[in-house]
Order: sequence, then structure tokens, then C-alpha cells
Amino acid sequence: MRLRTLDLFCGGGGSSLGAQVAGAEIVCGIDAWDIASQTYKANFPNAAAPNVTLGEKSSPVDLGLDLGDINLILASPECTNHTCAKGNAPRNENSKRTARYLLNFARVLSPRWMVLENVVHMRKWDGYDPLVAELGALGYYVRRQVLDAGSFGVPQTRRRLFLLCDRERMPDEVPLPFGSVTKTARDILDPPGTWSSRPLYRDGRAVNTIARAERAMQDLGRGKDFLIVYYGSDGSGGWQALDKPIRTLTTLDRFGLVTWNADTPMLRMLQVPELKRAMGFCGKLDHGCRRDRIMLLGNGVCPPVMTAIVRSLTAPAVMAAAAE
Repeated sequence: MRLRTLDLFCGGGGSSLGAQVAGAEIVCGIDAWDIASQTYKANFPNAAAPNVTLGEKSSPVDLGLDLGDINLILASPECTNHTCAKGNAPRNENSKRTARYLLNFARVLSPRWMVLENVVHMRKWDGYDPLVAELGALGYYVRRQVLDAGSFGVPQTRRRLFLLCDRERMPDEVPLPFGSVTKTARDILDPPGTWSSRPLYRDGRAVNTIARAERAMQDLGRGKDFLIVYYGSDGSGGWQALDKPIRTLTTLDRFGLVTWNADTPMLRMLQVPELKRAMGFCGKLDHGCRRDRIMLLGNGVCPPVMTAIVRSLTAPAVMAAAAE
């Protein structure tokens, strides 16, 4: 069974990498950011990777794309204006409406399956239920499911909403892997000495950073390595132990690692290869600067989660085809 796949708001290709493991043939990925499109093309050299900004009226015809038959559409529309990470800043309603851009592609391409991914806060958007209703009006059965990447062997706590769409039947719930081993923040770290660290107590270090580290040392004792939340808010004291999955990665360079040189605490930021492991991202990430690569990861979908979704979504059709 062919599974020709289009990825909207594709980023660096996390969703497509996961779908490919599940047997998908990646045909095209569309993104408005040139760094994302370059990264996607590096990961899928045989796929089209147009660098274009989608609009509510965009369609394959409008964009001049001759994609042929498409069986699966993946979409990860903008999430910034849904998430609580934006704090009290004003919300951009046009950004929220990018989720609706999927509808035109569905009308034109009529794929059997679609998967829309976003932050769980999207459910509070007043356009959420109308979007699901319109998907239903197009003939799709829609299952709404929240999945945590940590349940799929990814060493990160990352809960995301997925709308699973099938034209022929109500999708089953994506099952959690049986007997999977929970991976932790320690599993993503490069060997000691791979990256340079600087003393925690150095001139110019922010007071809040020191305070977070000292809270960790008070709870853990001296000599124990840990992570601190270097940028962004955190409701858990601003630090975490290494024996748990890392907290949700964002588009910021968020996490610092505190280690020890004898009795001196040392601090460095987590590096891109470590953050790739935290996302379960198995593809290339060579374009753009460090900040660009961290943004691509923070905006991405963990490939192992999408692998499980696509396998679950298409399993009944695969079994039916095998029985013929």
C-alpha cells in the first residue's frame, strides 16, 4: 500500500521522519521559513520543499504544485498564540487560524488520512470545535487524542494534541508501547568533557540563575549533577534532576547543565546534538545558526510519536490489503 505524504508547516521534518519510518513516501513539505525548507530538503532530497507562506485560500492549485495522489497529510500549524508559554502577551488570531489552512488541501487532494498536531491549549481556541466540525463535513471521522512523547521512548515530557482523521472509519486510539523503557535527561547527555563549562559563580551570572541552582543543591546535596531552566518561566523551582525525562523543549535555549569540578559547580548550556536526542530527532540539522536549530527542534514533532500515529492510523487498511 502506497502512503504518499504531504507535510504542511513541515519545519525541519520531524513529522515526516516519523511517518517515513512507518512506511510513508514523503512527497512534499511546505514551510514559510527558509531555514526549515533547507533542512527539510536535506532530510528528504527526493521530495519537493517549497519555501512559501500559506494563507487561508492556499491550495496545491494556487501554489502550482502537481503532487499527484496524496494519501496522507500531516500538518503542524502555528502554536505560539495558543500556548501558555506566551504568558500575558496579546494573542494573534490570524496565527491561530493557520490550523484552518489544512481544509483547502483536504478539499483538493482528498487524502484518506490526515494528522493535525498542536499544543493542548489549542482546545481552548474558539475556532477549535468549528474546525473539527468542518473536517467532519468534509467526510472525515476525527479522533482527538493527547499524547506524551515520553510514552514513546523519547526522553522528554512533551504533551501534544493530535487530530487523527480518516475518511473511512473512526481512527483507533493510538496505543502506548507495551513495556517501553522510560528514558531520562541523563540519556541525552554527551560524555563529560565533550563541551566546555564555566564556573556557576562567575562575574555577571544572573541572580535568578544562581538562585535556581542553589535550590537544586539544597534539595540534592552538593556533588550531584542537575539541569536548570536558564531561560523562560518554570513552576517547579527552576531545576530538575537527571533521572526524569527532560521537561518540554521550547524554541529558546532553555536548559543548562550543572556538573562538578571537585567541589566547584560548573554550568554549560545543553547543545544541539543533546537536544536532538531529547526530541528523538534522527535527521539532519545542519542549516542555520545554533539558535535556528534550537528553534527548529522546539517547534518540531517527535518522530517516534508520529511513527506510532501513522502505524495506528493505517493499520486497518494495511491488514485489509494483506488479506486480499
